[in-house]
Amino acid sequence: MSCGYSAGVRFLRDLWTLLQRRDFRRLFAVRLTSQFGDGVFQVALASYVLFSPERAPDAAAIAGLFAVALLPYSILGPFTGVLLDRWSRRQILFAANLTRAVLVIGVGAIVAADNAGVLFYVAVLLTLGVNRFLLSGLSAGLPHVVERDELVMANAVTPTSGTAFFLIGGGVGAGVKLIVDSDLTVLGLTVVIYTAAALLALRLRRDQLGPDLNGDEPGIGEALRTIASGLIDGGRHLKARPQPALGLAAIGSLRFFFGLMTVAMILLYRNYFYGPGQLDQAFGALAIATGAVGAGLFVAALVTPWGTRVMALRQWITWLFVGAAVVSAVPIGFYTKPALVAGAFLTGFCAQGIKISVDTLVQTGVDDVYRGRVFSLYDMIFNVGQVSAAALGAAILPDSGKSYAVLAFIVVGFALTALVYGRLSSRAAQRGDRLDGGGLPGGIRAGDQTDERTQQG
Repeated sequence: MSCGYSAGVRFLRDLWTLLQRRDFRRLFAVRLTSQFGDGVFQVALASYVLFSPERAPDAAAIAGLFAVALLPYSILGPFTGVLLDRWSRRQILFAANLTRAVLVIGVGAIVAADNAGVLFYVAVLLTLGVNRFLLSGLSAGLPHVVERDELVMANAVTPTSGTAFFLIGGGVGAGVKLIVDSDLTVLGLTVVIYTAAALLALRLRRDQLGPDLNGDEPGIGEALRTIASGLIDGGRHLKARPQPALGLAAIGSLRFFFGLMTVAMILLYRNYFYGPGQLDQAFGALAIATGAVGAGLFVAALVTPWGTRVMALRQWITWLFVGAAVVSAVPIGFYTKPALVAGAFLTGFCAQGIKISVDTLVQTGVDDVYRGRVFSLYDMIFNVGQVSAAALGAAILPDSGKSYAVLAFIVVGFALTALVYGRLSSRAAQRGDRLDGGGLPGGIRAGDQTDERTQQG
């Protein structure tokens, strides 16, 4: 109890410390506004696609939606990384938000025509693809507005606060939907919010977020033509930095098993806990479960800075995977609504704690000139993991979403990830591998710059 209280106090102190930095405040405002708009937009999509009386999604339909939304961007990810490493990231944040506003207008026109066909999914694909690009830019720019030793707290505060605003936006979107019963109104609100986020980005200086170029980089055209060799160079850059490389592998595993659980949860609320005539109740109950995930993310932001002070980043990641395996079995395995809400909270906590730690490993372990490409690869791994999970779910999940065999597969997957990641990252630390650039090695506690070999216990 005292740990939770002290973590909460530390979170508020960390947030206050970061907010003293003007440029951090400005980047933070862009993130919060953008993700608030994301929440509103996602509610409109969920209402129109998943909880319409005319549609009864099965696992295959959900897998198709994930694939349309995420997989093509995964293919384009390396190209966007080149842009993040060549163009002003401030300008990218401005243009990405403005582009999303225009695309949502297009989605609204399609919804008004009541045409949930190929054109609708293409418009959604583009909108969400730009969103992933935007988040890569926000992550790549963060080290430019905080000190290096503040990155753990910044990675705890910013993504989790963004997720909180995403959930608040979802609540606002749901409220607007219930009051006016119009998906078009919710989409119109999204356009206004994205436009505001674009304008907020202009408060940062054009060169504020990097990239830090030395003048020897190839031009954009040449870089795009040599994207394959560029990715090989990025792989070599990571190969010499085992802790962030292992972190990316861990994120891929996390997103795969978490994504499989997400598909199952949607099906459970849509087709198992509630019948065809109870769509409003199903939507509301799924919103509560989603809110529980969000609460877990927030608590992870409180606890992770503390956790990474008392143990190495790699150890914190390992134990969180162990925790994810345990809570996937109990309480989620009871398959009741209260158990699912509790499990959603605990799984959200584990997932966000891992993400915060891996973000820090990558940000401190990758040279800035490579950072945009690495975070685009990060998003590729994230998206491919989610799409692969949805595709597998389509093959092995029943329409009800309830399957003890699939749940056992998720439990074993989290446990094996903990075992393999723990061993490999420990071996890297024992070899004395350190992240280049003076960052925090995976074997070093946050806030401690001494070599792990000098630590006792």
